[in-house]
Amino acid sequence: MTDQSLRLPAEWEPQAAVLIAWPHAGTDWADRLASVESTYVALAAAVTRFQQLIVVVADETLRARVDSLLKQAGVDPGRVRFVQLSYDDTWLRDSGPITLKDGHGAFQLTDFRFTGWGGKFGAAQDDALVAGLVQAGVFGTATHKRIDWALEGGGIESDGAGTVLTTWRCLVQRHPDQSRDDMSAILRDSLHASRVLWLDYGYLEGDDTDAHIDTLARFAPDDRIVYQACADASDPHHDELQRMATELAALRTPDGRPYRLYPLPWARPILDEGRRLAASYANYLIVNGAVLVPAYDDPADDEAARIIGSAHPGREIVQVPCRPLIWQNGSLHCITMQLPAGLT
Repeated sequence: MTDQSLRLPAEWEPQAAVLIAWPHAGTDWADRLASVESTYVALAAAVTRFQQLIVVVADETLRARVDSLLKQAGVDPGRVRFVQLSYDDTWLRDSGPITLKDGHGAFQLTDFRFTGWGGKFGAAQDDALVAGLVQAGVFGTATHKRIDWALEGGGIESDGAGTVLTTWRCLVQRHPDQSRDDMSAILRDSLHASRVLWLDYGYLEGDDTDAHIDTLARFAPDDRIVYQACADASDPHHDELQRMATELAALRTPDGRPYRLYPLPWARPILDEGRRLAASYANYLIVNGAVLVPAYDDPADDEAARIIGSAHPGREIVQVPCRPLIWQNGSLHCITMQLPAGLT
């Protein structure tokens, strides 16, 4: 395997499994554990219709509880694998492995430094998660490459063909002493990308990640980009998301064509004790043959699902209730990490 042959697959490429970590009373979900577990059960039921699910649990007691919950929901136990490890929180999009692959069936687990989104939260156990999964034998013969540079999986999007999309707001917060050129070079080198596209605009209130790209804009097959829009001129997000839409319209494919843009509707404001929660429809998860789409008990849910489906033709669209997740400032994509086919 040569370094030059590695690439970061697109999410819509074939997958082996989806990786999650189950919430428990020792995580930030403790105050609303029952409601968030209902979302995790719905997610597990949806994923296992299409492929394997790997569930990280903190101890044997939790494993038994999750096993019981999933069996009650009719989940096929043959499609669930448990791994026991310690973790601070359950946002595996950001603490899980970013997997590169080559053309010969070999994989590299790229393990960036996880800092709890720039030191906002304790993250020592989460930063060790990839190494723990490797030690547990989850990834077979894949190589494990630790990179001492802060990056979360939710902060990057890949088209599978060498283009990475990211946001300046996030990465300048993580690396305030580095220039855009410096960071572009690091991303190209570590992810074996040919180019990096940057968005300067876009954010969601209630977002701890400093504008992760997976809450804002997502690559889809055939040079499509699905993005979170806001048509309500009275909403505080309106101007910023309009500017982001303008930036997206100006992006070009490697052969110079504009991307095909799919704007998503805007959910009504969801508040928690006066705090606006980050309800993004762009935070969906692609699995084999389907797209799992966040639903927020909002009138826009069905239209968002329709648009996402039109950008991913040929896949079943499955809505997953995600309102409990945004209480902790994330959604469906944030709690999951897909693993490419052949890795496990």
